Amino acid sequence: MSIVKNRIKFFAVSVILIICGIAAMFINASSGKGALNFDIEFTGGTEITIILDNVSNDDISNAVKEVTGQSPQVQRLIGTQNVSIKTIPLDGSQRTNVIDTLKQKFSITDEDVLNVQNISGTISGEMQKTAAIAVIVACFAMLIYITIRFMDFKMGISSILALIHDVCIMLAFYAIFRVPVNNSFIAAMLTVLGYSINATIVIFDRIRENKNVMFKSKIDDVINTSLFQTMRRSVYTSLTTIFAIGAVYIFGVQSVKEFAMPMMIGIISGAYSSIFISGSLWYVLIGGVKKEA
Repeated sequence: MSIVKNRIKFFAVSVILIICGIAAMFINASSGKGALNFDIEFTGGTEITIILDNVSNDDISNAVKEVTGQSPQVQRLIGTQNVSIKTIPLDGSQRTNVIDTLKQKFSITDEDVLNVQNISGTISGEMQKTAAIAVIVACFAMLIYITIRFMDFKMGISSILALIHDVCIMLAFYAIFRVPVNNSFIAAMLTVLGYSINATIVIFDRIRENKNVMFKSKIDDVINTSLFQTMRRSVYTSLTTIFAIGAVYIFGVQSVKEFAMPMMIGIISGAYSSIFISGSLWYVLIGGVKKEA
């Protein structure tokens, strides 16, 4: 099978997934839920930190939901008995009602309530801007590095397009499954970008080597041979990483799961884009399609 010659099929799979993500964003936005499920760090809200042990996160969440009407994000601070409760913006009376409910249900005192604070929309807007800048700077730096390393600007462009593909797939996953967009989102996104570009560089490095060895062959045959030579390495590396992160997802706490699941989706997307997208994009950019005609 020629991956390059079947590039339209592989491109179509990616386009369909991205369109599903965009459709989910429109549906969520039109229903008033927001295109993405932005967490308190991005939207602003109220954070309550209390000392509470031997009580499940679900019980805490249900207690807060009785007052606010919406499920909060409950996170235990590792190494302590402290629990962070993040919810929608609450006024003074609502905060008092939440704290009173927690006191009644879980027998805590005023001394157990460590902190109550509102996170403003200004801070959340700054978080969104920081996330966008981080992704753009990372992609730009990678573009410069790959262009210099391979002395080929089009290889750099195809690599960045593959990374944009991975970003879009992760956004689609966040939109469809309503995964909270928080600080873990930024970390997961940048980690996946670095992981994906590494696999792409390995493939382009093999293409460069094979161009000198297979100089009598057509460029699509060179690309296809290089892809199959590196495919086992890419698949095995991705699988071992997914197994490790999968274990973290199964045995980790909720906050870790919110990081691990998007990471697994991003790694799968990164492996797919490296093998089936990046080489074919480079083939299109160098005019391979015109030569076929």
